[in-house]
Amino acid sequence: MFVLHAIAVMHSAILVTMAFDRYIAICDLLRYTTILTNAQIAKLELVGLTRAVLFVLPEPLFLRRLTDYANHIIPHTYCTHMTVAKILCGDITVNRLYGLVIALVVIWLDLTLIALSYCLIIRAIPRISSKKAHQKALNTCTAHICVMLLSYTPSLFSTLTQQFGQGIAPHIHIILANLYFIVPPMLNPNIYGVKSKELHDRVGKYTCRK
Repeated sequence: MFVLHAIAVMHSAILVTMAFDRYIAICDLLRYTTILTNAQIAKLELVGLTRAVLFVLPEPLFLRRLTDYANHIIPHTYCTHMTVAKILCGDITVNRLYGLVIALVVIWLDLTLIALSYCLIIRAIPRISSKKAHQKALNTCTAHICVMLLSYTPSLFSTLTQQFGQGIAPHIHIILANLYFIVPPMLNPNIYGVKSKELHDRVGKYTCRK
């Protein structure tokens, strides 16, 4: 449970880092290699990991105070904070509120930072003189925006249905959670590789072979 939630928070931090990378690549290209050094990238990764641990660690600690289980069957395909909380006997108000606040804080904070980066990028794109560079910048941003929509939309709906969807059928909860857990990692490589010449060549080769 801890690992799954920590990975989700880390993934959101990676999307923020990618937005910052796009901003530097488009708005300050000449200093790209001096700003985004290996040491700087490692620091950003460490900040994301630390945030994930600090945000998610209280969840299993809150669960430890409740020791009696109504049953030992989790009605889900994988272990999450709220699915475990719901099979415990006792008041889970704190668990419910903390899970909701953390999800909304992470999504709101990270989307705010991403939106700020893209506002600066949108201001900078019209000043790019080269039409080819202009098109390349737009293509790069489009792929990142698609990945964000794939990541944040199922995450938000899954969180809200777990918190407030008592009247929603269990299979809907499971479908939304599975979409959030499976679809983004499965489609991300395709989104970033859709304009890759190597991918086009491979697809063309296999298509012609068929």
